[in-house]
Amino acid sequence: MSTPTLEASPAPRLADGAPRRRWASLALLSVAQFMLILDITVVNIALPSIGTELALDRATLTWVVSAYTLVFGGLLLLGGRAADQFGARRVSMAGLALFTAASLAAGLAGDGTLLIAARLAQGAGAALLSPAALSIVTTTFQGAERAKALAVWSSLGGAGAAVGVLLGGAFTAGPGWQWAFYVNVPVGLMILAALPLVVRSRPAVHPRSRIDLVGAVLATAAMGSVTYGLINAGDQGWLGRWTLLPVFASVVLFVAFVRSQTMVRSPLLDIRVLANRSMLTGGLLILGVTGLMIATFFLGSFHLQQRSGYGPMVTGLLFLPVALGTFFGAQATGQLLGRLGVRLATVLSLSVVAVGMGTAGLLTAPAAVVVGISVAATGMGPLFVIGAIVALSDAPPERAGVASGLAATFHELGGALGVATVSSVAAAGLAYGAAGGTDGYSRGFWFSAAFAVALAVVAAVAMPGPRPSAVAEPTGQA
Repeated sequence: MSTPTLEASPAPRLADGAPRRRWASLALLSVAQFMLILDITVVNIALPSIGTELALDRATLTWVVSAYTLVFGGLLLLGGRAADQFGARRVSMAGLALFTAASLAAGLAGDGTLLIAARLAQGAGAALLSPAALSIVTTTFQGAERAKALAVWSSLGGAGAAVGVLLGGAFTAGPGWQWAFYVNVPVGLMILAALPLVVRSRPAVHPRSRIDLVGAVLATAAMGSVTYGLINAGDQGWLGRWTLLPVFASVVLFVAFVRSQTMVRSPLLDIRVLANRSMLTGGLLILGVTGLMIATFFLGSFHLQQRSGYGPMVTGLLFLPVALGTFFGAQATGQLLGRLGVRLATVLSLSVVAVGMGTAGLLTAPAAVVVGISVAATGMGPLFVIGAIVALSDAPPERAGVASGLAATFHELGGALGVATVSSVAAAGLAYGAAGGTDGYSRGFWFSAAFAVALAVVAAVAMPGPRPSAVAEPTGQA
């Protein structure tokens, strides 16, 4: 397969001084995306405090985390389609407004029902905002600028998950867990006010088509069902009835979703986008590395708090090297691609991830775990960028919203599947292992290392060839 290019139609003219406005729009949209990713992990450390203050049981606390991720991932295709139909700027602002209002509601929630409802609304707002914002980025930049813009976008998104753990600890130990949600309000209002000044509206691609709500329900149900089954594996076993039945149901729902997309006049997902090899290869890489990243947060956070006995603030601070490793790893992507090409850069980065996770599994001391997951995060940083570049490289402007939504869906689905799978692997190990639960955490880290190796083998076969010139340099008109 030939190396994917970033050649695209000329970027839309934003106004006089377009270069400055382009980068200003990227800055605003990246901050917005940073908030969305941050909210996946910001509540993790705060969960014990939330449970105590609102008197929530374990099942309800699980929904506080999963409700956001499931709705976010399940409705992303709907958000991408809406961006193409109604205009990316309009949809991004609507999603940001909903996310901001839902964040305020989450902070004010006085019981579990209201908090979960607010998290569901946050997920819906994020599903509208994320693909619309990425669509603006991919149609505004081209060539080398597009690669740089996607590097910024991906590095902030990856670091947002790690910084979420840091801020979650700071807020929980300081003013209270509610501020994990309140902090989104002033930031969201600022972006809402500034975005129309730097991003001009452009005509909708499909102004008269209908939104496929049935497809959105089927996609969300398929994602929720497989996640539910994987979570049950920790208690029921991998061959348990309540593990296999939901997984089987998810396959049926996914087949029904694909079938429905070939029958409706305005499908939620153009199957031709999914069939594109660059999209499929890049999307699967995004899914895999996101699963590894969220698994790292889950295992690291519980290991440091439950086994090592650190408080939320110290645990959050110990995740700072993870955030820095992700950020600087992403910033090194250009040099990796220039020297090694897409395929070798991917395999090398996954090898670093495997070494880091293996270190955390082999050496269970807190310092060794922090070093191991930080090394792994450094390898994950370039993978987020490479996955986005490959997945979106062949997307034409008229399908930018759908392609962006599909790429983001891989991201959120990877997070949901990653934490569900590794939690079950760790739970099975804890039930089988020695006193203190060391086996459980070690098994989780070793499983993640083995998955990184397997993904590297697949990448060596399926990723683009060695020459990265089309990725690193512009191929069309400036």
